[in-house]
Amino acid sequence: MGKINTRIVKINGINPEKELIEEGAKFIRAGKLVAFPTETVYGLGANGLDEAAVEEIFIAKGRPQDNPLILHVSSLEEVKPLVKEISKEAEILMKEFWPGPLTLLFKKSTLVPMIITAGLDTVAIRMPNHPIAIELIKSSGVPIAAPSANTSGKPSPTSAEHVIEDLYGKIHMIMDGGTTGVGLESTVLDLTVETPIILRPGGITLEDLKEILPDVELDAAIIKDDNKLVPKSPGQKYRHYAPKADMFVFVGQVEDIVKAIKERAGQLIEEGKTVGIMATDETEHEYERGVIMSVGSRKNLGTIGQNLFNVIRRFDERKVDIILAEGVESFHIGTAIMNRLKKASGGKIIKV
Repeated sequence: MGKINTRIVKINGINPEKELIEEGAKFIRAGKLVAFPTETVYGLGANGLDEAAVEEIFIAKGRPQDNPLILHVSSLEEVKPLVKEISKEAEILMKEFWPGPLTLLFKKSTLVPMIITAGLDTVAIRMPNHPIAIELIKSSGVPIAAPSANTSGKPSPTSAEHVIEDLYGKIHMIMDGGTTGVGLESTVLDLTVETPIILRPGGITLEDLKEILPDVELDAAIIKDDNKLVPKSPGQKYRHYAPKADMFVFVGQVEDIVKAIKERAGQLIEEGKTVGIMATDETEHEYERGVIMSVGSRKNLGTIGQNLFNVIRRFDERKVDIILAEGVESFHIGTAIMNRLKKASGGKIIKV
């Protein structure tokens, strides 16, 4: 594929300009790729019913084709042609959490190309909670297949600058709607099994879902690595969100984490390494050596979710050799944060 003259447009994230939305929709209908903001991260969109267009997503990202994609819709009515049936549980969840960062797995209809589902009989669908995304889907008139708009394996993009860094010259349009809100990809919930199961934690937490589905569970693969896993959801199988540097995540009591990171950083610096320390607002002042960045506040874990991928990219910009990151408690949004840190570090978790 030759280099593309990527069009970058700044677009109002609250009241999107109709002419810019329609320009993007024309690209989608023509089988081209458009990056656009959602409330989670930036997505790389193509016509989800056009197999050739979807294939371009995998090429642009360098994404393995056994990694399924999510279809994005702008209304509940748009789900019906894409699935075999909609259960009562799905209806309740869609009314409660859509638009929002919850992706649901259904049995697919024949309308959905197999390239979307990686050959599986299930399809992942969500309705994003972002005016630009919703208007783009509406104007395109088709469900939009959209993984994160980054090079496969790299930290997900939470700003247009991140998309430009990874995909400029590979896609036709980038819609710059500012930074995203949640900062972590959507929760993926499988409703096609007897016990509903979370395949990927995200902005809608286990605790949120238990209020409606008391028996919902976390997939064991979130807790335990399994390279033989057949991914039913994006983000399950491969190393994701990874910095260029080696990364280690420290978990335990906060004071023990800080002590262990300081000791390890000192050793590495003496060896001539450039060390990045991913701290929090509450602990940042306790570190004296290394490239120190706060990812957010332990009192408001949502801020850590918002900033996580951006901070990982900033460490790459500073060309650190090793990142030592503070872990957080695995409850509510912390479960999703720890899932991303585990993926980013390749599972290098140190208990202190």
